[in-house]
Amino acid sequence: MSQSKPRARRRPDVNDVELVGGVEKRELYLVEHDPSWARDYCTHEARIRAALGDNAAAVEHIGSTAVPGLAAKPIIDILVTVPDITAEEDYLDQLLAAGYVMRVREPGHRLVRTPGRDVHVHILEPDDPAADDYLLLRDQLRAHDADRDLYERTKRELVAQDWPDMNAYSDAKTAVIEQIKDRARSRRMRDA
Repeated sequence: MSQSKPRARRRPDVNDVELVGGVEKRELYLVEHDPSWARDYCTHEARIRAALGDNAAAVEHIGSTAVPGLAAKPIIDILVTVPDITAEEDYLDQLLAAGYVMRVREPGHRLVRTPGRDVHVHILEPDDPAADDYLLLRDQLRAHDADRDLYERTKRELVAQDWPDMNAYSDAKTAVIEQIKDRARSRRMRDA
């Protein structure tokens, strides 16, 4: 078995999580799916592509707003992959100049968002397993009603609770998300 060649990076990645602005307590609520989310995504995709050009390997609509029929927090999640997460000079200043603000810097992941906090742009490298996981979950929820219903029920139960911040709410969904991704991986293997 051959080993993959280590990724060439310009510098070492960060070791800690930097949460710009600190922990934020926000009101969490779900709304029924809104078809305008797809149009809003397209507007942001064009803005991101104009800002990054070839530095964006891919731009994808992810998260619950990318799944027709699924209730969601009205926050559009976007995945942008870049060749080298440590080469922030290739993407970060450009995104900030395009109107996004820095929120998270952590190993392998950066997040910028709109000042209105209604769009989150997750930046990863193309071969990061988290990038594949985002797409795997989105596609599974789009294609399988039972998983979409399970995920929505889980979110409705969790959003009714009091959370110190959105990260705690997101962490509470992990077990159900992993179950759904496991089913998606099994289907992927059967279909291969």
